[in-house]
Amino acid sequence: MVSKYEGNAIGIDLGTTYSCVAVWLEKKNSVEIIHNDEGNKITPSFVAFTDGQKLVGDAAKDQAAINPENTVFDAKRLIGRKFNDPDVQKDIMLWPFKVISGVNDKPMITVKYKGQEKQLCAEEISSIVLTNMKEIAEAYLDSPVKNAVVTVPAYFNDSQRKATMDAGAIAGLNVMRIINEPTAAAIAYGLDKRDKRDNVFEVKATGGNTHLGGEDFDNRMLNYFVQEFKRKNNVDITSNPRALRRLRTACEKAKRTLSFKLVTNIEIDYLCEGIDFSSSITRVKFEEINMDLFNECIKTVESCLTDSKIDKSSVGDVVLVGGSSRIPKVQQLLSDFFDGKDLCKSINPDEAVACGAAIQAALLSKTIKNVPNLVLRDVTPLSLGVSLVGNIMGVVIPRNTSIPVKKTERYVIGKDNQCSVPIIVYEGERASVSDNNLFGFFILSCIPAPCGHPLDVTFAIDENGILTVSAKEISTGNTNEITITNDKERLSHDEIKKLIQEAAQYRAEDEKFLRKAKVMNALDYCVYKLRDTLKKKDVKLKLLPREKSKISRAITVATKLLDKNNQLNEIDILEDHLKKLKSVFG
Repeated sequence: MVSKYEGNAIGIDLGTTYSCVAVWLEKKNSVEIIHNDEGNKITPSFVAFTDGQKLVGDAAKDQAAINPENTVFDAKRLIGRKFNDPDVQKDIMLWPFKVISGVNDKPMITVKYKGQEKQLCAEEISSIVLTNMKEIAEAYLDSPVKNAVVTVPAYFNDSQRKATMDAGAIAGLNVMRIINEPTAAAIAYGLDKRDKRDNVFEVKATGGNTHLGGEDFDNRMLNYFVQEFKRKNNVDITSNPRALRRLRTACEKAKRTLSFKLVTNIEIDYLCEGIDFSSSITRVKFEEINMDLFNECIKTVESCLTDSKIDKSSVGDVVLVGGSSRIPKVQQLLSDFFDGKDLCKSINPDEAVACGAAIQAALLSKTIKNVPNLVLRDVTPLSLGVSLVGNIMGVVIPRNTSIPVKKTERYVIGKDNQCSVPIIVYEGERASVSDNNLFGFFILSCIPAPCGHPLDVTFAIDENGILTVSAKEISTGNTNEITITNDKERLSHDEIKKLIQEAAQYRAEDEKFLRKAKVMNALDYCVYKLRDTLKKKDVKLKLLPREKSKISRAITVATKLLDKNNQLNEIDILEDHLKKLKSVFG
């Protein structure tokens, strides 16, 4: 029997700030973290748009200071959310790029690309990052890649997970599975210890906060220095995107330095209105302005242990992953919480999540051999249920229930002689459904019956955390069901198809731009070499006047082409002249 997942399968850590891609190599019997074309194992989750091209990763981040309004980052914080979401509104205040409300209150990022205004949803931005990860893997493997396991934060809700799958589809990837980042990291850590442990990886509980990470710590430092600059110079830089971007970059660098030094300096020439900015920050001050966030991290750990019904004294290993796990104060607070226990730092915190995803991808592909026979049992991050009489949340599947799972609860009709019953599905932890997230609803037909007539409601969650809800009226056997797709929030099949076509079109344009840039660079270098050659006396003496004239004319034509060329459709002319120029001495 042929597996439906044929060919190479990769693991992608689609991070808020950085992304990483890995693959299981049969020959090495291990996971390989794949370097990008800059030689780095992690790639900034940045996408930039210019008059000439689209940039991704390091290239996008490097030019962010001069093009802040069209350089997009943190797109993961928008994916699967509404524009009026309070967290989205807070984030918008910190971003230099513009975000507006689109159809069904979907956040749309507005940028200028090739002289035109363009609106993109978070799925499109994430798909560009995923495409970049895919291309990095294809260049390394020297073969096409179609299948991938993509990781998401543990607390991503249903719509965020599905939006991530949409982003994968736009990138031309078959997303085999969506798995939680902590779960992926646990797989990576447990791989080398499988001889000492069971081959089953069972998640007891999961918890998280999508606004506790490196960017949030950067934002605190950014605000601290913005206020200092204002106090010293009476100049507010919050309305200057370029100044903010330069300062943010300096803050990120300072944060990293403070992980191994007690104090660091920030020096930025001409930050705003021609004013230089010079300051310093101590590790103590950094900890002070972020202490409430650090404490939230510990509260999340505590809550997770409570949900798992495991005492902290029973925890075997505390594994640190993610760049922010390098922060000394975070490590100290964790060690103190676990009564002085040594923290495990044996795996690279930047690579662990992608490593675990790659192992899961190899396991799912079936065609890949020599993969450890691991079984993954994950959990659902939030409680799922239906609306009951009195606006009460009737939980069918509590949070941290192992998935896949199928569970049935019996409810009763709330009124006499009802011909139909609305089944309204919610996600969340609040007692009142109005405080939770509405998933969807459907109508179950039934015979007119007295109040208290029974019906069964079944919730089924698959390996990706995707939910299907069905209901059955007991006396007649009438049934109805819904696979929660959040159609209003999710991209339709046609929209995804259109975005895939656009992505292919942009890819072709980018390749054309790169081809032109390479030709112009080669032509420029050829002109330089010829001019340099003509300056040499021994060459001048050997050349006939006619040859000198021919070379001079060729150089003049090439120089004019380089000076005037701004059109992509002139690539053929450039390539033709490059050939002629190279053959001058031939």
